[in-house]
Amino acid sequence: MQNRVTVTVGGLKYTLLAAEDENYVHRVAAYVNDKLRETGKAGGVSQMDCAILTAINIADDRFKEQEASENLRRQIKDLLEENSKLKLELSESKREIFKLQQKR
Repeated sequence: MQNRVTVTVGGLKYTLLAAEDENYVHRVAAYVNDKLRETGKAGGVSQMDCAILTAINIADDRFKEQEASENLRRQIKDLLEENSKLKLELSESKREIFKLQQKR
């Protein structure tokens, strides 16, 4: 079900259709509004230029977060593989200890 949510971004009202709940949509709009304000602080840029620069900054943040997420996935995968190898080594060591104890 889609929710109809009205938000204000950059001083303009927009009615959005969203599958997410109203609070989520308002948080997203507030985030964009904050980013617009940050970009607009430099001054001397039109509202359109400010919107484009804000979109580029948000896309840049997204790509950086995506890359960081992918790096974490790789690290987790590597750690899981190392964990598996260590478990195997531990199991082999236990077997070897058991064999040595049996020979006494």
